Amino acid sequence: MAETTTQRYREQEEENLPVQYVNYAFFKLDPLWRRLPEEERERGKQEFLDAAESGSEQMILRSYSLLGLRSDADFMLWRIAYDLDAFEKMTGALLNTGLGKYLSITHSYFAISRRSIYVGEHTPGFENKRYIVPGEGEYLFVYPFVKRREWYRLPLEERQRMMNEHMKVGRAHYPIKNNTAYCFGIGDYEFILSFEAESPKKFQDLMMDLRETEASSYTELDTPIFTCRRRSLPDILDFLG
Repeated sequence: MAETTTQRYREQEEENLPVQYVNYAFFKLDPLWRRLPEEERERGKQEFLDAAESGSEQMILRSYSLLGLRSDADFMLWRIAYDLDAFEKMTGALLNTGLGKYLSITHSYFAISRRSIYVGEHTPGFENKRYIVPGEGEYLFVYPFVKRREWYRLPLEERQRMMNEHMKVGRAHYPIKNNTAYCFGIGDYEFILSFEAESPKKFQDLMMDLRETEASSYTELDTPIFTCRRRSLPDILDFLG
């Protein structure tokens, strides 16, 4: 086959646009925090909010609550930037606040946004973009994803055929929006996926239909899955106590 997957990627990257970095950082609160005097907690929360606001000047920042939904994370920050320094500076500032000293980052997924090689010219615009632009969905479902190695030994045309079916099923569940970021070579997985949806029920309906597609049989790993509810950061910190 004359044209390889890598060659197609490179052709798409020749637009010389800046790289968009994507990070999903999950935070867990130490229960000792709730035993501190209220005045100290209020001061620590305000420091955290100030650090987040300052850092968000260099990135897109969205906050989500997982309180009561998982035991290993209480909230998540979805961060998108064009400069890795922005992640370092914000994370350092957050962890050095009064609240930050009682937080641990239990999961942190880092990836780069790319246009999918399986998307054609006639694919709807929301699926045919190189950059991720967060929507306004109340729920975000985040998980790492790895394909079986056999998938990449198939001809590109065969993979495209299966992905056409896969994407057709996905479009039938509009307005659920998929944000795919690539971490192959720079992280532990191949992709980090996040889906914006109106409710867990609607997302589950989508996943049950996608499970029946041929492309799904080449999935190696698609867990852990995080159900995240979009909340303002002040509300999240109030929930924490």
